[in-house]
Amino acid sequence: MPTPTAPAPTAPAPTERVRAAYRRIAEADRPEVWITLRPEQDLLVEAKALEERLALIRENGDEELPLAGTLVAVKDNIDVAGLPTTAAHPGFAYTPEVSATAVERLVEAGALVLGKTNLDQFATGLVGTRSPYGAVRNAFDPERVSGGSSSGSAVAVALGIADFSLGTDTAGSGRVPAALHGIVGLKPTLGLVPNTGVVPAAKPYDTVTVFAPDLATGRRALAVMTGPDQKDPAGRDRPADVRLAPRNPARIAVPTTEGLAPLSAAERDAFRAAADRFTAAGATVESVDVSPLLEAARLLYDGALVAERHAAVGEFLQAHPEGADPTVAGIILAAADLPATALAADQHRLTAYKAIARELLSGFDGLLLPTTVGHPTLAEVAADPVGENARLGTYTNFVNLLDLAAVAVPAGTADGHLFGVTVVTNAFEDQVALDLAGLLNEEEPGRIRPADGPELAVFGAHLRGQPLNHQLTDLGARFVEETATSEDYRLFALATTPPKPGLLRVNSGGAALRCEVWSISPAGLGTFLAALPAPMSLGAVTLADGRTVVGFGCDPAAAEGAEDITRHGGWIAYRESLA
Repeated sequence: MPTPTAPAPTAPAPTERVRAAYRRIAEADRPEVWITLRPEQDLLVEAKALEERLALIRENGDEELPLAGTLVAVKDNIDVAGLPTTAAHPGFAYTPEVSATAVERLVEAGALVLGKTNLDQFATGLVGTRSPYGAVRNAFDPERVSGGSSSGSAVAVALGIADFSLGTDTAGSGRVPAALHGIVGLKPTLGLVPNTGVVPAAKPYDTVTVFAPDLATGRRALAVMTGPDQKDPAGRDRPADVRLAPRNPARIAVPTTEGLAPLSAAERDAFRAAADRFTAAGATVESVDVSPLLEAARLLYDGALVAERHAAVGEFLQAHPEGADPTVAGIILAAADLPATALAADQHRLTAYKAIARELLSGFDGLLLPTTVGHPTLAEVAADPVGENARLGTYTNFVNLLDLAAVAVPAGTADGHLFGVTVVTNAFEDQVALDLAGLLNEEEPGRIRPADGPELAVFGAHLRGQPLNHQLTDLGARFVEETATSEDYRLFALATTPPKPGLLRVNSGGAALRCEVWSISPAGLGTFLAALPAPMSLGAVTLADGRTVVGFGCDPAAAEGAEDITRHGGWIAYRESLA
């Protein structure tokens, strides 16, 4: 079986990248990927304008565009100004004047939109075959499904056409296609990426997602899109006590043997190999009972929550049966007669399952799951469209219902097809999920939002490897960098237990002192301040690059009579001199 490959996330020049993409489109010859593909000449004009803009930015020393010259494919239930939005139903088509907020933010960051990709109609399905625009075949095995509903978006990345792509995820559409193509799928917490300009599938459980060849590329796109939008009433921002990194060592939950029963023997072996990579990285791995989560997953289609899909597009399908995929129409229209009492009952059940999920994840940094089960052929899906779809969603359907975040990554092969795993975390702990996925892939993905919390400079007992570092990691603080202060400080060895340095700002005779910068939530910083023992203090510290961050200092009186250790340049060098 061919090994999935993808191009580097950037090219020497935007115009060169555009030409390479259209050469790859011609070589791949997969017209079913696209519902609307923009003319190459239109993109070349935009790419040339972008190159001129980048030249001005470099000349003026302005900040670079984080996605400059990258190419994005957009699922055709997400608005792009001037391009039709069909949601894979020709009769539904309309042409928006403005793009979805997520797309606007990508374009502002320098991304170029290739076109609109095929999908399971109205984002209803995990197979990629439910579209009048054609079944989207797997990028590497055309006899097998691509996975849906974000089928075209995943294949555009897997074939090396797009640098990244946008999908949507209600039941797993941003994760299953990633697993079946050996790419990554980032499914953020509901509400973090605005849904403004997105055709709903089941509005309370929808989110925009990212497919990419690697975590770092996906993270850059997700970082640009994340943030409140006043036009999205369901939008949310991270809480003040959000964890920004896993514990050290991380604690990972995995299903028991019974929880892995839906998998084949080869898939179980591939999953255990992924869990073993966590162990090899120093994490603690513990089995938990995931059966309540799998029960909750069945509420999405087998219960009354499917009424949300009817609320989204049911009236349109009733008025326009022509052009509808029969499986999609059957699922959505069957919800028309569901009583409100049944919906209320299932919503109450869902609340109970959410409490169970919180308890299950309590004390863990994340839950590792198989992304999907098997990889059916097109013929198998045609013979049993509902059954095969349900099997693919075994481990994905519950995630949005229970308000969790997830990152899907490749995990080798099983039974002759690609296999993937997903890291699931509590809501808003998207950065934790990304970091844990990076452990599996031996990749440093970077931060989603550098401004998630205050930056804290530490100089002694809270440094990595020092006795109080756990106070940072227990609060979910995230290491940012090793650096130094400006030359305005002196350092003293204080008589504390455990030993700590005291930092003092001076008017003259100072030096640059080594430190670490950590990102911490506002609530975490408040916890530090409330528990800070004398003679320590927190205040403004100027770094060598001119930035001002919060940092540890001390009462000037405490430094009187203490040993001046400034000449060592930092706490670690001083401690080594004692040894």
